[in-house]
Amino acid sequence: MFTKISFPFLLLTSSLLSSLFICRATEIEVEDETAFGYQEGSDNGPEQWAKIDPHWKTCANGEMQSPIDLLNKRVQVFPGLGKLKRDYRSAPAKVINRGHDIAVEWIGDAGIININGTDYSLKQCHWHSPSEHTFNGSRYNLELHLVHYSESGQISVVGITYKYGRPDHFLSKLVPQLGSVGMTEKDVRIIDPGDIKFGSRKYYRYIGSLTVPPCTEGVIWTITKKVRTVSREQVRALRDAVHDGYEENARPIQHQNHRTVWMYTPRETVGFT
Repeated sequence: MFTKISFPFLLLTSSLLSSLFICRATEIEVEDETAFGYQEGSDNGPEQWAKIDPHWKTCANGEMQSPIDLLNKRVQVFPGLGKLKRDYRSAPAKVINRGHDIAVEWIGDAGIININGTDYSLKQCHWHSPSEHTFNGSRYNLELHLVHYSESGQISVVGITYKYGRPDHFLSKLVPQLGSVGMTEKDVRIIDPGDIKFGSRKYYRYIGSLTVPPCTEGVIWTITKKVRTVSREQVRALRDAVHDGYEENARPIQHQNHRTVWMYTPRETVGFT
């Protein structure tokens, strides 16, 4: 059951949530991921990331790490979050093999999302298989991360999860480009992030971290509630293009540490006391 929130509580938590958004994550994800791995128990596996580089110590001692399990009974419905506002546009881009994932990096202005009155510019997107976030303990087959930065360097990431089914429209356009990426990068001219479908106005929101080193905290996470579909062939194409020897590139679930997970839903009736 999702928790309904009373009106006085909304007034209190809206100010608290605004203060949380002041947290700023200014350290970006590493571009070369070859120094770390995903095999648990290995010398460079997730539990060893903090020991590989002193700048990655937050991966071990952070208190707001991602991903987490989005457990229904811990989610608090908060209509005051408002509809996620996005204004994406076509822009020049390149496809990059970062070592453990394939990323699309926009070179030009690819548009923005607006959170709590702040614009965050879309910079890149990449994929993890299986999904990094879990839902009541269950993983989906793929998770897309859209990474945005504000002018002050604050990071906001939108996550979209996928299950096996019909091919994804955005990947259908991208997969033909993957075979020639190799171990570096490839310019692909214009890519329209508007082709990435969110599918629902409902979303989860919490404060977490990057899921790859340096595991920077203060990241505003928005996870769309709608689970979209992707074909098995598309997921395999993403993994084959990387050539890293791993079947999976998802970080293990991190402790929630009493963090609140909010959920925006326009249809939810708010209780009054």
